[in-house]
Amino acid sequence: MTLTPPLGTTMDEKKLTLEEQMMARAIENAEKARPRCMPNPWVGAVLVSPNGQIFDGFTQEFGRGHAETVCLDEAGQKAQGATLYVTLEPCSHIGKTGPCVERIIENQISRVVIGMKDPDSQVYGEGIKSLQNAGIEVVVGVLEGRIAQQLAPYVHHRTTGRPYVILKIATTLDGKIAAPDGSSQWITGPEARREGHRLRAFSDAICVGKGTVISDNPQLTVRDWKPTDGIKENLDPKRIVLGTVPPEAAIHPCYEFKGDITNLLSELGDEGVLQLLVEGGASTYKAFHDLGLVNEYQLFLAPAFMAGNDGVGIFAGGGPHTISEIWRGRIQEVVELGKDIKVTVVPEDN
Repeated sequence: MTLTPPLGTTMDEKKLTLEEQMMARAIENAEKARPRCMPNPWVGAVLVSPNGQIFDGFTQEFGRGHAETVCLDEAGQKAQGATLYVTLEPCSHIGKTGPCVERIIENQISRVVIGMKDPDSQVYGEGIKSLQNAGIEVVVGVLEGRIAQQLAPYVHHRTTGRPYVILKIATTLDGKIAAPDGSSQWITGPEARREGHRLRAFSDAICVGKGTVISDNPQLTVRDWKPTDGIKENLDPKRIVLGTVPPEAAIHPCYEFKGDITNLLSELGDEGVLQLLVEGGASTYKAFHDLGLVNEYQLFLAPAFMAGNDGVGIFAGGGPHTISEIWRGRIQEVVELGKDIKVTVVPEDN
């Protein structure tokens, strides 16, 4: 049960214009691209032929077809004179595949509706310009806010050079992530843990502190979630530990990082890591939070209380001394997962 509408839908789709309905469909298609397409952006497209036939597409595995070309391949000759809806500006440069704008022009598409410009400096505005120079009508900005949210890790990486950071926190209602003896398996139920593994699959890298490795000995792999389309390749993110851990730890092979975590983010950004998932523990959460490096907090709340002051809180160390100084965010989404609830919170300025 979703308590807030999922991305790509609204409370009342009937209030959307035809263009918005087609773009909402493209947004839904884009969701199917993850995690297969990483590190490329997850893009969705819809092609509507002159006689009303609809063809769907989304970005394929890295190095294969983009959303637009999937639609064009499906439509064949029926693409001539069609309208193409795509969540992100079509590429105009040569990468692992050829430029999408060339295929669009070659197939004589008459109109292209784009959700948002591509923030990548190689593309920004150039794809639109190429289409317009070819005489194709271009509309930009349809459901842009929803697409920017869907592509938040990609947009953040392309504009800052760093990965989008998500803190994933499994906690009791009174804010405890572990018992006094350090045990934390399991605070939440199987549905919440499955969602946590999906989040791992959607992340390029995952990070924990050495204390978490010593107390829990986690593998940090994707085991409890599988994509519905049967992708078989390894979905495990790159594993990072802040500090040095025993050689027999289950997390190996991993990157044992020592130093300033801002330098870690810059290093990961240079490697093309779009999304970094931070899974604990309290000192690691505190370090990322206090430096203002967190883009999104995903709290998995179990209907349980530790009911004492000796459990392990979400953040280690001291905090503000007065209520006027507390950190405040904005609730983006609330989802029910079995007996638990996932609350997604973002900084107020997001």
